[in-house]
Amino acid sequence: MFVLLKIENLFYCPVKSISFTESITLNIIKDRGIENDRIFAFTQNLDTLQIKNLEQKPHLRKLNNFITLKNSPELNQYNFLLNKDQLILKKSSEEIIKINPYAKDERVLLLNQISKFIKKEKKINFVIDQKNPFFDTMPSNSISLINKNSINDFEKKINTEIEIERFRANIYINGLKAWEERTWIGKIIEINNIKFSVTKEIPRCSATNLQPNTDNVTINLPNQLKKTYDHIYMGLYLTPLSNGDINIDNELRIYD
Repeated sequence: MFVLLKIENLFYCPVKSISFTESITLNIIKDRGIENDRIFAFTQNLDTLQIKNLEQKPHLRKLNNFITLKNSPELNQYNFLLNKDQLILKKSSEEIIKINPYAKDERVLLLNQISKFIKKEKKINFVIDQKNPFFDTMPSNSISLINKNSINDFEKKINTEIEIERFRANIYINGLKAWEERTWIGKIIEINNIKFSVTKEIPRCSATNLQPNTDNVTINLPNQLKKTYDHIYMGLYLTPLSNGDINIDNELRIYD
C-alpha cells in the first residue's frame, strides 16, 4: 500500500540561515542533500585555526559558530540569490552587492557589507563547503519537508497567519491530513523515482518567530506549538538514497 501526494513548493538556501530561494526543480544528491543548499555560511568570532577545523571537520561544527537569524535577526530583512558563479545580496527588490563567492577579494567586499548590517559587533568570516553543507543537522546531511495542512491546522487553532517561509523547508506538500507526517519516521518515501529515508522530526527555534523579510518578532512560535500540541515540531528531515531531480507537482509516495 502507498499514499499518493503532490509537491506544491520547492526551496533551497544558498547561504545558511539568511537565504531562501523558490525553485521549480531541485537536484538531489545521494547522502548529501540538495545541490547548492546551504553551501555558504558566515562564521562568528572564530580565529583562523578554528575556521580551518570547521571547514575540514564537519563533526566539530556547532550552531553557535555561525551567523544565524537566532543571533542576528536583523539579517532577516535580506536575502541571497545564487546564479551560477554569482552570489547576489538583496533587500526586497534592491540589489546591494553581487560577488563571485569563490574569489577571495570579492568575499572581503561582501564581509564588509554584511558587517554594516549586524547590530552587535562580531568577527565574521565567509566559508564554503559543497561536499558537507552547513545544515542544522551537522555533521549529518539532510533535506527538510513540511506538510502544509499541519501549518493550516496550527493557524486555525491559534487564529494567526503563519507564513510557510518562516520554516525555510525545502519541500512543501499538500493533500495529507494535518500532522499525519509524524507517523512517517523510519519509513521510505519516493519522489520522481528518488527514494528518501525519513529520519526525524524538526524541532523549531526562535528564528521562526520572525515575520518573513523583516526583523519583526510577531509570535513566539515554538511556545505556541508547545501550548497547542505539547511539542515544538514542524516538519521532517529526509536523507536522499539516490540521485535525480524533483519538481513542482511531482507525486510523493509513502509506502506502508
